[in-house]
Amino acid sequence: MSIPMHDSLREQILKQIRSEIISGESRPGSLYSVPALAAELDVSTTPVREALLELANAGLVEPIRNRGFRVSQLTVSELEDIFDMRELLELHAARRMMANGFQSTRELSGYADQIALAVKEDSVQDYLIADRQFHNAMFMAAGNHVLTKSALELRDRMRLFGIRSSAGFERQRESVDEHYRIVELIEAGDAEQLCQTLRVHISSWKPIFSAALEAQSQGRRRQKLGLDR
Repeated sequence: MSIPMHDSLREQILKQIRSEIISGESRPGSLYSVPALAAELDVSTTPVREALLELANAGLVEPIRNRGFRVSQLTVSELEDIFDMRELLELHAARRMMANGFQSTRELSGYADQIALAVKEDSVQDYLIADRQFHNAMFMAAGNHVLTKSALELRDRMRLFGIRSSAGFERQRESVDEHYRIVELIEAGDAEQLCQTLRVHISSWKPIFSAALEAQSQGRRRQKLGLDR
């Protein structure tokens, strides 16, 4: 992990660890040691501990006494619940955003370009960061701080198992045009079509994540039963 000089150290460390967890690169049960990670990054322990505590508050990791922070496990049922709530909150945020009148789509277009570049370069981590920034800008335009915080926390609680699979990479490629389409619909003031596009944009990931998470869960069950020996 390397930390660029822009943004605060805490924020940059937070982005890196969050994307590792969400993308499945850091698997459930993996441990993050504050001193070890600080030494690896050549920084003090303070920004590392602050970043991990924020991730703990979001439910992505849990503190383990005298050991560090362990990546939390997400169940298939919890993933289903998160998808349901994401659609509810994100479509509501979109309607509020359109009612408020989106002032400029320049920032969104810039994030859409970053998403396209990340897909072109097969950088899952850059894709996740740009995608989060894209949707966060939409949430903020809804003008409701609690709604923005809740919608982002739900997105961050997901585990994108399967995002690096062939189906996951294909879905990333498909989503590039969807992000540009979302910008076009905002500019056109078409709230109804925007909500329909967002519904597909969210739900199309569901079978990919669910299948990969179920396969992982079955693997753990087989391991416990000693069937893989």
